[in-house]
Amino acid sequence: MGMLFSKVWQRMLGSKDMRILMLGLDAAGKTTILYRLKLAEVVMTVPTVGFNVEVVEYKNIKFTVWDIGGQDKIRALWRYYFQGTDGLIYVVDSSDRDRIQDAKEELQKILAEQEMEDAALLVLANKQDLPNAMTAAEVVDKLELQKLRHRQWFIQSTCAPTGDGLYEGLDWLSRTLASRK
Repeated sequence: MGMLFSKVWQRMLGSKDMRILMLGLDAAGKTTILYRLKLAEVVMTVPTVGFNVEVVEYKNIKFTVWDIGGQDKIRALWRYYFQGTDGLIYVVDSSDRDRIQDAKEELQKILAEQEMEDAALLVLANKQDLPNAMTAAEVVDKLELQKLRHRQWFIQSTCAPTGDGLYEGLDWLSRTLASRK
């Protein structure tokens, strides 16, 4: 029934194409999230060297999602993907307290780039099912998201394997991007 409604909605309003980057440190869960959204199932993944790109249709928006690896050497290349980006999905491993400062620094670098100044920011506080995971409020504090005064942003707690929270995050992103165009 949901797919039927989505198809009718798309025909009435048309579909909008959006370029979305999904970034985050290595092992944050980006590729698992991408394939959970694309295939609605859990796919065994290996660390992404380079990128994965998939088209994910949700409601009336067709997201071209670029999942770019998060290892140190690859992070230096992230900026080459920024041009024309409508939205950024920044994935944080909520259980990785040791690297949350690194995640903050990388996010600040991304948001400081001119090509990213208009991109909506969706932060996925992933791995909420793991022991000692930071809450979404803790992640907001650690990433200093409250200081982002001139940017649309939203944080969503997620668990990639179960899909918990993923569609709530996409709801916010689709509404935000649809209101801009």
